[in-house]
Amino acid sequence: MSLSRALSLRCLSSSRASSAPRTLPLFSRPALAPRPATMAVAAPSQRFYATKGKTKSTATIVPGSKMKIQDPDALKEYQKAEGVMKTAVEWFRKECAGYETRASGRVTPAILSPVRVRLPSDPETEYALEALATVGVREGSTFLITLFEEQNMKHVESALHTCGIPGVVPHKHDAQTIKVSIPKPTVESRHALYTAAKKKAEEIRTQVRKQHSASLKRGKFEKHSIELEEFQKLTDKYIAEVDTVLKALQKATGAK
Repeated sequence: MSLSRALSLRCLSSSRASSAPRTLPLFSRPALAPRPATMAVAAPSQRFYATKGKTKSTATIVPGSKMKIQDPDALKEYQKAEGVMKTAVEWFRKECAGYETRASGRVTPAILSPVRVRLPSDPETEYALEALATVGVREGSTFLITLFEEQNMKHVESALHTCGIPGVVPHKHDAQTIKVSIPKPTVESRHALYTAAKKKAEEIRTQVRKQHSASLKRGKFEKHSIELEEFQKLTDKYIAEVDTVLKALQKATGAK
């Protein structure tokens, strides 16, 4: 074979080899990203616990924060304490309503509702002023108190003098009538009303706390018991009511 033919055959085989498709090695192929697995979400179910071969549901268990007093004696003491606390707070609410009326300048018989009268014939009983006389208003700022019985005059006068209502000064008009002029409220008088209410508010708080302590002493409840928790909630409730009433009066009187 001539040299030129040999060179020609060699070039032909090289060109065929270069035009043939090349196959990439296995390790050089790009890897496919794995598909995310779908997780199954379990449906909510009740929890159960076992006791000696029996399975019971927790659905009927009451959390401690929602439990109420079950003991009859403790429940009776709770109701008694609530009655005492409620009565004290309602009395304070009425007192503050009278203070607010006076601070606004309105004169109504309700202003004299706290007055209590003691009579020699029954010294242990305190009578409301309305039980011994009629109370009217004249000229918008003067009380006219007409007694049912003349012999009670000095006792009613004494009760009006000592009732502690600012600005109430009785004057005997005749044998059966007392006049009480109520001055128009000033900034100082409004502040005096709020100061008096603050003092009474603290007295009511003390009554509520004393009732709380007395109930716990009588009940002798165990530490961390539901009874202790419920009595504390009751006390906090009525003290909060006192604070709310006092705050409303402060706003009405413009006191600081």
